[in-house]
Amino acid sequence: MTLQPRRRIYLMRHAQVRYFEGVHPEQVQLTEEGRRQAEAAADALAGIRFDRVVTSGLTRALETARIVAPDCDIEGRPALREIESGDIRGLAPDEVQEMMTTAFRGVVPLETPFLGGETIAALLGRVLPAVDDLLSDDDWDVLLLVLHGAVNRAILSRAIAGELVFLGGFEQAPGCINVLDVSPAREWVVRAVNHTPYDPTHTTARRTTTMEDLWAEYLAARGRLP
Repeated sequence: MTLQPRRRIYLMRHAQVRYFEGVHPEQVQLTEEGRRQAEAAADALAGIRFDRVVTSGLTRALETARIVAPDCDIEGRPALREIESGDIRGLAPDEVQEMMTTAFRGVVPLETPFLGGETIAALLGRVLPAVDDLLSDDDWDVLLLVLHGAVNRAILSRAIAGELVFLGGFEQAPGCINVLDVSPAREWVVRAVNHTPYDPTHTTARRTTTMEDLWAEYLAARGRLP
C-alpha cells in the first residue's frame, strides 16, 4: 500500500488588536504587542518556504501576514473573513456579557447567531467551500493561512470531526499557529493547535478565553462607544 503524500497548512490567527477604539472592526490594526506576537511567529516559522500565503483580506490579518511572510505575495479571500457580529450597542451589559462569554462554548448549535449577527451555519457555509477551493489547487505544498478565531475553529472542527460541526473549545490566542496536514483524499492530521511562540507553554497567559477578554475590553470601553 502506497501512502498518499500530505500537504502542510500553517493556520494562524492574526495577532493582537483592540476592537473598541473607535475604528470599524474591519480596519483595526495590530497593537505594539500584536506586532511582537507576529514577529515571534515569524521567528518560529523562519526557514519554511511558503508556496502560497492567504488571508481574509482584513487589515489585521494582512498586517500579521506581512510580518510573518514579508517576501511572499499575499492573496485575499473575503469568504475567510471573521464571523460577523450584530449591533450590540443598545443591549444591556448583562446580555452582552452572556453573549460574549458563551459564544464559543462546547459544540455550538449551527443556528446560533454570533452576538446577534451571522450564524454558525452561515460561517461554515462560506469558510469550508473556500478551504475546499484551496485544496482543489495542486500548485502548493506548504500553505500559510492567516485568519481569525471563529474561522480557525471552523477549519479545525472540520479537520477533527470530518463533518458539519463547530467545536468552540479550540482556543485561538492572538498570533497563534496551528499545524495541519491533509492528504489528496481530504484526510486530515492535526499536529499542533494554538501554539503561541511568544509564550509556548501558556505560562504567562491568563486562564481566560479570548471571548472573555473581549468582554472585559468591551466593558472598559463602553463609556467611549457611540
